[in-house]
Amino acid sequence: MTKHFIAIILFLGTFAQAQMPTTNSGGDGKISGNLIDSLSNDPIEFATLALFKVKDLSKPIDGTVTDDKGKFTLKNLAEGKYAVKFTSIGFKDKTIFLEEITSKNRVINLKDILLSTDAKVLNEVVVTGQGAVVEERVDRLIYNADKDIASKGGDASDVLRKVPLLSVDLDGNVSLRGSSSIRVLINNKPSTIMAASVADALKQIPADQIKTVEVITSPSSKYDAEGSTGIINIITKKNNLEGYSLSTNLGAGNRGGNLGLNGSLRAGKFGMTLGGWGRMGFNPAKTTFEQSTKSSEKIYKTVQDGTSNDQMSYGRYSIGADYDISKTKSLSGGARFGTRSSSRNQDLGISRFEDATLLSNTLQRIESITPSNSWDFNIDYLHIIKPQKEFSISTLYSRSTANSDFTNTPIGNPELEKFALTNNNNNLNQEFTFQMDYQTPIKKNQLIEFGGKGIFRLVNSDFSYLIGGVLIEDPKRPNGSLDYNQNIGATYIAYTYSTKSKYTFKVGTRYEITDIKATQNANTEINIDPYNILVPNVNISKTFGGKYTVKTAYNRRIQRPGLQQLNPNSNQVNPQNIQIGNPELKPELTDNIEASVSASIKKIYLNLSLFSRSTNNSITQVTNPSGSDNGVVITSYQNIGQDKAYGLNFSGNLSLTSKWMVNAGIESFYNYITGQTASATGVSIPLSNEGWNVSGRLMTFITLPKGWQVQAFSFARGSRVLPMGRQGGFGYYSFGSRKEFNNKKGSIGLSAQNFLASTMKIRTNLESPLFSQSSVNYMYNRGISLNFSYKIGKMGVDAMQPKKRSKGVKNDDVKDGGADTGNQQSGGAPAGRN
Repeated sequence: MTKHFIAIILFLGTFAQAQMPTTNSGGDGKISGNLIDSLSNDPIEFATLALFKVKDLSKPIDGTVTDDKGKFTLKNLAEGKYAVKFTSIGFKDKTIFLEEITSKNRVINLKDILLSTDAKVLNEVVVTGQGAVVEERVDRLIYNADKDIASKGGDASDVLRKVPLLSVDLDGNVSLRGSSSIRVLINNKPSTIMAASVADALKQIPADQIKTVEVITSPSSKYDAEGSTGIINIITKKNNLEGYSLSTNLGAGNRGGNLGLNGSLRAGKFGMTLGGWGRMGFNPAKTTFEQSTKSSEKIYKTVQDGTSNDQMSYGRYSIGADYDISKTKSLSGGARFGTRSSSRNQDLGISRFEDATLLSNTLQRIESITPSNSWDFNIDYLHIIKPQKEFSISTLYSRSTANSDFTNTPIGNPELEKFALTNNNNNLNQEFTFQMDYQTPIKKNQLIEFGGKGIFRLVNSDFSYLIGGVLIEDPKRPNGSLDYNQNIGATYIAYTYSTKSKYTFKVGTRYEITDIKATQNANTEINIDPYNILVPNVNISKTFGGKYTVKTAYNRRIQRPGLQQLNPNSNQVNPQNIQIGNPELKPELTDNIEASVSASIKKIYLNLSLFSRSTNNSITQVTNPSGSDNGVVITSYQNIGQDKAYGLNFSGNLSLTSKWMVNAGIESFYNYITGQTASATGVSIPLSNEGWNVSGRLMTFITLPKGWQVQAFSFARGSRVLPMGRQGGFGYYSFGSRKEFNNKKGSIGLSAQNFLASTMKIRTNLESPLFSQSSVNYMYNRGISLNFSYKIGKMGVDAMQPKKRSKGVKNDDVKDGGADTGNQQSGGAPAGRN
């Protein structure tokens, strides 16, 4: 929280205590002056003034704050003797006794009042208690991830597993209240890397650089309408102090290692950050897969058994700078580069049967690689005209490549090995965003916000098949391209009203226009009609006695298809289960209703929320037979119909002592999916499935003497409903300890994950009138890691130059294909990232 808002809070707190006697009304006395920093001779803005009667200095009777030039005025004062107390963050309090206001001396001009710096502010502050792990706002839940010690050496997905309301599977796919239709932001900004795969993007963010995670379940109209269920905003650690610091983090374990380096510099009005982080990992994996299809009165059966070695490398590097043009205006900018590369070498045995007769028995080596690079550039301008009255301009340019290539080579026959099948799939995603926002208070208890935004997006995909390195023309393995231009224009208005009885109303609406031009194979236009949408939202909260809060909300959201859903490349990394996108997908529309009650009583925080979600035109991954007599199935994305969920979340946080905290939660919802899908032969197949989904988590954190800290965490998710079956549940647990050095500049820690068993099995069963499928993924995720961190340099509080808040673009955008609610995770080699 900036100095400006702290000053306002102090003033409102003081003013709320004031008792306004009739002797202070109707007068024509006036007090004015300027508040000046005695050291720099600069004006002190937004300082708090409290006015007292000299005969009673315990109760203020009036007050105000200085403006951005340090000036202040108190008017309409009755005759009498007064004293004024000046308070400002970073300065010593000062009280002045004034001349008596009389009929002959009505105006008192104090001219320049000097405040001296409070040296105590510059000293190190040691916090001995545990702060709240979970905090609640009118429209969001905040998880303080910087208290997590077991995730050192991990990535953002390791942190998100511990956030209430969220569920993260072992591949890093994220869902909120059972739906993956969410948008993930980093420091309020989007990135094109999210358009390809949220799971892969999260692996580029180091866990120990995450400060908080915001789960926005009911976004206001200020946010984009994207994200059917809500928004996840990951806030990374920033250093806004004076001086410089350089820190390094090093980790190694049986599943990989990581290295990070971060630096900060701040001098006066200029600040700069520079950071880099890299991680490498490796894992064995195993899959079994069995499917049966019915065709021409025969049953074709496929049995697969695969073993593989996976290697992953991730990196994220950034540079940022900000400059305070004046005390009310600031300019900030930055550049970020992310890189990801994962490869899998798999030996896959395939046995094919016609009825009970063995047709073939082959062994194939599949080498797949999915490299990706991304760039983000932003420039933002912010003008804080006065407290809560702001104007901002934000720009963002993002560019990312996300390729997915594989080579399938028969093993055992040297002649056939010459005819290895290769699929090259090159993807490019670019977008430019321009945004303007304005907000202004109305009186003391109302706020109005409005603005506009334009997003200009270009998606391109080129794909081809080769045999023995030579380009081929085969209708079953098509070559082609997709050019997808999407332009979005939006405008919004939002209104917030707070009452003296602790009610808060936050209402608004957003109007978005979307225009799409798509071309397949360079010259075939895809007819996609433009669409407009009006997105209302309402948030109401009421606080009782400062301990209990009741909230209710309604919002409508839209979810446009993402790159992975659109990409028409026929990915045949598993020849018996072909993966393909659908460029003709329409957006899905969701209505959300939620109600919650929370209590904060002494050392206990409890929250119970009920929610309902109804999605039309649900974008879902479905599987159907290919239509040929070979037992092949095709998995694609379609708008299948409706996806409804009704459920509850219960979470709590208990501070057993000032140094021992326990956090727990449980989620249960009933999912109902209905609709129909078209098979490869054009036959309409009805879909209907329903059932309960349950998950829970438990975490404890203890601070011990001599710099020791201990943390334990566990999470379990039951099986979940899919449109054509169910996917089995899984569990995750970790234990970590850390020892801080005596000089507080470094630490060393040891953590272990899933250490009681060498493997974890996740079973998926799918079934329709035309086929059945069963697969088991064996996850070798037992891990142990040693982590070391150290910091040099010194940062001190810069009380004279408070850091301005920065504004940025927030593209709450497009659906990710990695974790759809209907994700049919098949056995054998995975489909790869399209």
